[in-house]
This record gives sequence, C-alpha cells and structure tokens, in this order.
Amino acid sequence: MAVESDEELIQSTLAGNLSAFKKLVIRHEGKVAGVVRSMLGATPEAEDVGQEVFIRFYESLHKFRGDSAVSTYLTRIAINLSLNELKRRKRRFFLFAGDDEGHQVKAKDDTHDLNEMLTMEFGKLDTDFRTVATLRLVEGYSTEETAELLGIPMGTVMSRLARAQKKLKEGLSKYLNE
Repeated sequence: MAVESDEELIQSTLAGNLSAFKKLVIRHEGKVAGVVRSMLGATPEAEDVGQEVFIRFYESLHKFRGDSAVSTYLTRIAINLSLNELKRRKRRFFLFAGDDEGHQVKAKDDTHDLNEMLTMEFGKLDTDFRTVATLRLVEGYSTEETAELLGIPMGTVMSRLARAQKKLKEGLSKYLNE
C-alpha cells in the first residue's frame, strides 16, 4: 500500500476520517515535540503545548491552503504557542519571584552532561534569540526559511543567531573551562 501524502491525509480528515488525522499526528509529532522542547524545555507545559499544536491544526485544517509544507505550518503553530507559554511563564515568574531578568538561578553542578548544560543555557536566551536558534540550530531550517516562518528579515535572523551562539558559547564556557 502506498504511503498517503500529507495533502491526501488532510482531504481524508476533512471528509470525516479521523484515522487520517491520527496518521498526520504520528508523522509530525516528533518534529513538533522537538520544536516545543527546544523552546520550553522538557516540562509538563511543553507536553501540553505539543498537544495544543495538533488541536489548533485540526481546528484550522479547513483554512490550510497548502502554500507551505504541513511540517512548516505545524512549526509555525508550535513556535507561536511556545512563545505564548514563555510569556505566561514570565508573568508567573514575576509574580512569584520578582527576578528582573525572568531567569531562574541554578547552581553549577559538575554532574550535568552536555545536553543538560545546553538546555539550561538555551533556557537563558531571550525569547527572540531562542526562537531563531531553535529553528536554525535544532530544527535545521535555513536562514531564509527561518525568516519566512517568523516573518522577519534574513539579516535579523542572522544577527539574532550570531548573538544567540555567542551567548550559548559564553554560558557553556564556564562548564567546559574554555
């Protein structure tokens, strides 16, 4: 049996076939989870946002024109919902902690592996930098695709990426004794 394209699965879903939508979810859930985890970390909120991405996608299927790939459309939804969650976190954090920067302070622990350190430093990036770094470094989108997804100029993507990489390098250097 031939593998159905995303477009065929969307048409089948719109015709009432929910198993077709389930196939779309299974096909794209890894990419969505990667984007959301890069933005929010491995948290219960990230799982909630990941599920919400597919709920929003299902609710907007009738509007999907196919101008971009389904994965691009889902990434756009994932980024927007993640940014909303980051704003909520920041508001909650200010209410309960009062840190001007909105960052949690974590003690250095030599038992952290590189992934944990990178995740921790990623979490410290300003939202604009984290979004660009997630799309370019984690998800592998080109500069042009990142600019299109975020609706910003390519020069802005490049400068934010450079600043994000500099901040990540500075943050990781204290762990790696560089």
